[in-house]
Amino acid sequence: MADLESLIESFGPRARSRVVAEVSHAGKTYPLHSVVLGSADPAAPALAFVGGAHGLEKIGSEVVLAYMHTLLELMRWDQGFQDRLKVSRIVFIPLLNPVGIVHRTRSNGNGIDLMRNSPMNGEEPGGPMFRGHRISSRLPWYRGVEGAEMEIEIKALNQVLEAELLSSKIALAVDVHSGYGARDRFWFPYAHSRRPFPYLAEAYALKGLLDQTYPHHFYAYEPMSRQYTIHGCPWDFSFANNQARADHGFYIPFCLEMGSWAWLKKNPMQVFSKYGGFHPMQPHRRSRILRRHLNLFDFLHRAVLSPKAWLYQDDAARAENQKKAMELWYGV
Repeated sequence: MADLESLIESFGPRARSRVVAEVSHAGKTYPLHSVVLGSADPAAPALAFVGGAHGLEKIGSEVVLAYMHTLLELMRWDQGFQDRLKVSRIVFIPLLNPVGIVHRTRSNGNGIDLMRNSPMNGEEPGGPMFRGHRISSRLPWYRGVEGAEMEIEIKALNQVLEAELLSSKIALAVDVHSGYGARDRFWFPYAHSRRPFPYLAEAYALKGLLDQTYPHHFYAYEPMSRQYTIHGCPWDFSFANNQARADHGFYIPFCLEMGSWAWLKKNPMQVFSKYGGFHPMQPHRRSRILRRHLNLFDFLHRAVLSPKAWLYQDDAARAENQKKAMELWYGV
């Protein structure tokens, strides 16, 4: 928390920062910060980064903060980056679940998993508990009481998305997590359904651009539903709400799921720590993770500024990309 507030202070007037909510727990109040860099034009291409939705996965927040530090330095000396910011916007919510981070819990202070907290149910009913449940807040992956308002953290997330992202003609978001598997995965929707995503052709074209630009990258780029589906995904909820707007722009919320099982394999004893399999405990490994994703983040910024390279396709190209995507990800 102190690192975040110090970094915000370092940006000074070069960033538009504000406390979008205050989260109270056990007699203490924690601010939930957003930081916005670049153009104030609502229609400008926009890119958002969110970290710390699960308190045990603090490395997600640290990766977002590391990128913010890099951009702070680029704003000081890089004329090319300064020019990019004049026509685009980068939005940060570095620490979505401050209570979870402070208390080292997956859930927020109410025992609710923020990534299971929207009213959107998975299309496949029931399933394993990790998909999200309403049994008890004493158990992980708890969604909250049916019909209750969403948690203050998710409300704040939606407010920032509405204000800074969804007015844009093209917007991407990246929610940074750790914990699933031994490989870094870059997931696009859906999380609630195994149906093909409406922007499947565009997601495939963006993958092609990433593969061409960084042919040796290490990401498994795929729909999340290839691995599992969940109930209550707030990102699918934000996408559906945006699609329902008559004037909506192009928007894809991604999830970067850093494969922390590899860290556990290299350092099995960390399973006995509070962070378990979710955080790189060795200092050299943590440093590697903090620099590992900078190329991907920079690529995404360049991609929203250069949509002709992947987004704007003629009918024939889009049909071909749709066909290839269906073959690759859905076996059709």
